[in-house]
Amino acid sequence: MLVGERMSHPVISISPDMPVVDALNLMKREKIRRTPVIKDDRLVGIVSDKDLLNASPSPATSLSVWEINYLLSKITVHEVMTKNVLTVTEDTPIEEAARIMVDNKIGGLPVMQEEMLVGIITETDLFKVFLELMGARKPGVRVTAYIPEQRGVLASLTKAIASAGGNFIAFGQFRGDDPSNWMLTFKVEGLDEQTVKDLIEPIVLRISDIRITPR
Repeated sequence: MLVGERMSHPVISISPDMPVVDALNLMKREKIRRTPVIKDDRLVGIVSDKDLLNASPSPATSLSVWEINYLLSKITVHEVMTKNVLTVTEDTPIEEAARIMVDNKIGGLPVMQEEMLVGIITETDLFKVFLELMGARKPGVRVTAYIPEQRGVLASLTKAIASAGGNFIAFGQFRGDDPSNWMLTFKVEGLDEQTVKDLIEPIVLRISDIRITPR
């Protein structure tokens, strides 16, 4: 899966000379938490609702509400935006975009096609991918189990489920307790809970959770 398949587009962008109050009102109206900043058709920054909310005159505590509002109206997006913007392209793997966000503690990345802004990939888009990956909206038998770090174990498990008429609707593999094992979380339809348990118990190290999920 690539960024271009899950990015949000078209993108709502703003100019660097927009007052922060207007930018914040725009974000609230459009229900977005961050937006790229464009000047002369070029990406010059990115700003989040947190950046805008934190914008305030330094002597605010000694000013009247009218003076504060006046000063706030004079603060522009350019003064609070992030100028050194990390970006990705449409053909960036989705997990690479997620890694960049996590490593840099940011919630979104503009998506570029050469010099042109074509989309934005955000933490919300990644949450939606995670929901798909884990089959969160589909009913079935959900299992979390540990398997040994050993060739052929996954093949044996999937064959056992498929041979009994089960169908995998979600499958994820994660780090286990230590380097000798892996944790699997998967969801199966077409079989009941007890059947799934009986099928996989001889194959896995242990089952840590098994349940029927309604959707």
